[in-house]
Amino acid sequence: MKKNAVAGLLLAFTCIGTSTLMGTAPATASASPRSNGSVPAALTHPGGDLAPQAGQAAAESRPHAHSAATVTPALPRPTGPHPVGRSTLHLVDSSRPDPWVPDRKARELMVSVWYPARKATGRPAPYVTPQESELILRGVPQLTDLPPDTLAKTRTYATTDAPALGRKGGRPLVVMSPGMSLPRATLTSLAEEFASRGYVVAGIGHTYEAVATSFPDGRTATFEAGRGGQTPELGEKVARVRAADTEFVLDRLVKAGRWNRLIDERRIAMVGHSVGGQSAAHLLPVSRRVRAAVNLDGSYNPRTPAQDIGKPFMMIGNPRQQPGTSGEQGSWDAFWTHVTGDWKRWLTVTGAEHMSFVDYAVLQPQLGLPASPIDGERSLRITRAYVTAFLDTHLRGERRPLLDGPSAEYPEVKFWGP
Repeated sequence: MKKNAVAGLLLAFTCIGTSTLMGTAPATASASPRSNGSVPAALTHPGGDLAPQAGQAAAESRPHAHSAATVTPALPRPTGPHPVGRSTLHLVDSSRPDPWVPDRKARELMVSVWYPARKATGRPAPYVTPQESELILRGVPQLTDLPPDTLAKTRTYATTDAPALGRKGGRPLVVMSPGMSLPRATLTSLAEEFASRGYVVAGIGHTYEAVATSFPDGRTATFEAGRGGQTPELGEKVARVRAADTEFVLDRLVKAGRWNRLIDERRIAMVGHSVGGQSAAHLLPVSRRVRAAVNLDGSYNPRTPAQDIGKPFMMIGNPRQQPGTSGEQGSWDAFWTHVTGDWKRWLTVTGAEHMSFVDYAVLQPQLGLPASPIDGERSLRITRAYVTAFLDTHLRGERRPLLDGPSAEYPEVKFWGP
């Protein structure tokens, strides 16, 4: 298969990507009252890779997915010493209308919280709801023969509402934000890893910015943001919305008795993928609570932050993000000049694609779609290792030589800065 065709199909599965055409099959799962009940037929987003249209790629080569009977998706097991619990929160911000659907008078968010558990007892935490699984799969013509709940059966390693393992003084908190149109679930393998190593992790579902977001009352909101295409104005709005979402979630977590006792609010970092990564970068210099941030392969729109970044910051991307060729018309080059702190890193991973940093790196080939040049489990192992080292350094004050320069253990990782 041609390389461009592979890239298009990889992005087709995620339902995102600049200039990426999605499958047009209607989605009939119960939708929010405002939503039109279908995934977008075409979608652009700030912070993603340039890629050929997936429709064109599919015409060149349409891979045969596994038969329905053989598909049992599974994520890589976390490697830390603690079992992991996961709780799901429905939070309502009545102080603002929804920015994407103004006739909804309050902003509603779904948040997944992963944490170290005292013991691994209880039901396995579901990956996504059946409704979310159906909407995701219907956007990919190559996967429409799969049972609609296939992704809902993905093997995870957290247990639902397991008793938390407390710690005197609380545990550091990692806030995570997914790419545009992606569910927060795509960050699960990273979140489970961090939680198994002693962190509390809050994954934010940015409503109407994902293909599907299910609520406890049975509604499933679908995509509304950015239907007009990628513009500087859209990029600025997404950054504003996600900053407001993040600060609201932090407010609620530090004020809620259960989470307040578990979290050390003096030690908070943010990690985001794609547009979630660029949003973390824009929030970092203006947030009084977020101490450090990581951008996983998110290009910048706006191209510069409102203030220079003087806090610890790391960018990890695919090879198109290296200096001189950095992604969307050099956005990393332009942004890097505004990263002025004493601690900063610019890394790329040889063989990686846009989805190599999140769960779809392993789920795509399990479902019969093409894999990235770098093995999915390998790319997630790299991402886990470098982001954990970053968190340990800046939230725990522990030195991690992995961040000092190239490593024989991970020769794929190239250092470009500082």
